[in-house]
Amino acid sequence: QVLLVESGGGLVQAGGSLRLSCAASGRTFSMGWFRQAPGKEREFVAAIRSSDGAVYYATGADSVKGRFTVWLDGAKNTMYLQMNSLKPEDTAVYYCNSPKEPGAPIEGRMEDAYWGQGTQVTVSL
Repeated sequence: QVLLVESGGGLVQAGGSLRLSCAASGRTFSMGWFRQAPGKEREFVAAIRSSDGAVYYATGADSVKGRFTVWLDGAKNTMYLQMNSLKPEDTAVYYCNSPKEPGAPIEGRMEDAYWGQGTQVTVSL
């Protein structure tokens, strides 16, 4: 069992920055960030592989690539998400996850990963 605890959410104006943290209580193979806005499905944001630090970001029209940066502090067993140039559409509850098995996909079934409790990010105009 791995416990994940997120922190760092809050209220920020558009164009501002926030840094989220996700502290893990045990060994992780990869870790990811997801977000869920009101009335929308949970969506992938970014992920990092613990073995080699490879990172992945969501792509598409509302891409966070270039604005968000994910990294892992192995000594602290903590994953971070630096969010810059925030937009109102970034408003959501942000969750971190970690697949239970090595090699399992970050975007797999919810029951196949550990999840944090979420942290609210609100971006105002």
